[in-house]
Amino acid sequence: MNEKIQSYTEYCLNCPLKPCSNKGCPLNNDIPAFIKLVKEGNVEDAYKMLSKTTVLGSICGRICPHMKQCEGSCIRGIKGDPVQIGEIEAFVFDEALKNKWYKNIQKTSEMQGKKIAVVGSGPAGLTCAIFLARSGAEVNIYEKYDKLGGILRHGIPNFRLEKDILDKTIEAILDIGIKVEYNKELGKNLKLEDLEKEYDAIFLGFGANIPSKMNIEGEELEGVYGGNSLLETGKHPSYKGKKVAVIGGGNVAMDCSRTIKRLGADKVYVIYRRAEKQMPAESKEIEEAKNEGIEFLFKNNIVKILGDSKVEKIECIKTELVKKEGETREVPVNIEGSNYEMDIDYVVMAVGSSTEKELVDKLGLRLNKWGNIDVNENKQTSNEKIYAGGDAAGDKGTVAWAARAGRDAAEAILSQWGRTQLA
Repeated sequence: MNEKIQSYTEYCLNCPLKPCSNKGCPLNNDIPAFIKLVKEGNVEDAYKMLSKTTVLGSICGRICPHMKQCEGSCIRGIKGDPVQIGEIEAFVFDEALKNKWYKNIQKTSEMQGKKIAVVGSGPAGLTCAIFLARSGAEVNIYEKYDKLGGILRHGIPNFRLEKDILDKTIEAILDIGIKVEYNKELGKNLKLEDLEKEYDAIFLGFGANIPSKMNIEGEELEGVYGGNSLLETGKHPSYKGKKVAVIGGGNVAMDCSRTIKRLGADKVYVIYRRAEKQMPAESKEIEEAKNEGIEFLFKNNIVKILGDSKVEKIECIKTELVKKEGETREVPVNIEGSNYEMDIDYVVMAVGSSTEKELVDKLGLRLNKWGNIDVNENKQTSNEKIYAGGDAAGDKGTVAWAARAGRDAAEAILSQWGRTQLA
């Protein structure tokens, strides 16, 4: 074990209350316990412990917003730096991938004879699939592209997640015997009613990657793009010598701005209507974007996109944060008369995303008021054979929360359809 990881493990206080696990980690990984095992040199045992709750350690250890999750709840962080939980987790799973320890995880027979379909192969789908496969179920993943990974492959740039790590993680997941059918898209060449006839249960884990719009004047002009679409397709215009405005303050905005800068843009501006401390993006992503030359315009809001047929300028307005009566969070309010214009060649909207309305409307499942698939506490939809999680069900938008949704669904399917329930 390298000295850096050893020093990280020795820094951990092994807190009995485990705020990093119980409060910070969406997956409730037993963080102090696995770090203690690593500290003692029992790395494979640490992997086996983590494998009870997660299968994406090499990924989560790299891209999770740790300061908003586990490391942000670390007791050490109160008076100093938190334990580097993410790096230790990634180390453990990297060792597991290298040494193929995943082959030693035993399957049970609880779901033997049961067939489960998983639609979508993002973090929710992959996690659901492997936990059911470990329980003895015959699992088949249906993926609309020719490679697995969902948002991990089509939404996160290589500089944040090397695809070699993703490929090895997926290889380890499929090793248990999960089958895959590629180029199968729900609502096109894959029908939910056909899956119902063939499978005992179905998990819907497809993403929500339709970019949201601000519904402002000029949004229909040539040169306005959705951030999620750019990341998913990788089809960019030429940014050489151009000025680009990225609207939004989440990790999609950070990924877009950094990608666009690396593709040769002269100036990249991130325009966010609140203050920096309120940005949902991880602080380290913001700092890295700044270091790469991205310019941030905090407490500014875009109100209009100008041009004859394509983007030429944008009109912005300055904002101030006001705490309104009955509100717990300060909200941005436009400052009258503070409008100004900027010369801009492209505008990228990174202000959120939603599921494909036409698709979800045709599924015949009850939807909630936000247009997502409505699920109960067990991730079960209005059809008792069908479960949903991740973006499709409007779960919290991080990889770890999506993985938690997939695991919760697997546990619910096991509870309802497992052999112990059928006896």
